[in-house]
Amino acid sequence: MAGDDTIFTCQVGDLTVHLLVEYVGQGNSSILLGASEEVLHRYIPGGTYQAETHTLLIRSPDRIILVDTGFGGKLFEHLKTLRIDPAQVDAVLLTHMHGDHIGGLQRRGKALFPRASVYLSQQEKTYWTETTGNPAAVAALAPYGSRVRTFLPGPLGSAEELLPGVRAIAAFGHTPGHTLYQVESKGQKLLIWGDLMHVQDIQFPLPAISVSYDTDPQAARAIRKQVLDYAAQHTLPIAGMHLRYPAIGRVSLEGTGYRFSPLPPRGDLTPL
Repeated sequence: MAGDDTIFTCQVGDLTVHLLVEYVGQGNSSILLGASEEVLHRYIPGGTYQAETHTLLIRSPDRIILVDTGFGGKLFEHLKTLRIDPAQVDAVLLTHMHGDHIGGLQRRGKALFPRASVYLSQQEKTYWTETTGNPAAVAALAPYGSRVRTFLPGPLGSAEELLPGVRAIAAFGHTPGHTLYQVESKGQKLLIWGDLMHVQDIQFPLPAISVSYDTDPQAARAIRKQVLDYAAQHTLPIAGMHLRYPAIGRVSLEGTGYRFSPLPPRGDLTPL
């Protein structure tokens, strides 16, 4: 990533989508499960890779939607740049409840998006707030009270609408309730796939390799392959929270794996 390229913008029909860079650093190959020394040397010979974390903001003619909140650091600087007050955000969609996705929901028990409803899958909420009783997860949701809305995500390709133009898709594996969101307007679509993968240099060509952050590596592997196949077959643009900037692009088949082609600066999502 170069210069001040911390916001990438594209159009999905009437929707304006802003990818907001939250963090850029170095990741260690030790998180990869079952990657041989030969594979590591071929794809990330230095033993480290560029690790990034992003959030996405979607503006439609009648609402503002945030997908994940990152650590809650640069997000609010980006909102200022976009001239958006946090009180203008109508909905926060959570892909899952890891700390780098919910860190911007609250501070000292106060909701940072005072008007927003927070949406997450029932499976995800149950796991983090009941099964494990994770203090950070409980604290993140507490200030929102009755504005926390749960749902059951549907299958890829046939999920029902959660909000107008937004479908929630089950992608369990990274966490027990990990959810993808497909946004659509005027025939154009974008699949926001959350943490379907973390190390793109290896997981696109070798999608069977999972990471230590995955709650169920086998399930994560299976859904990753399913989504990659679907995105390639349907030329469906995707956005990932841990892909390298601009982190929005298209997937195509390449050999026994896949190739990721990021969007050009103009952010053209016109169907191929």
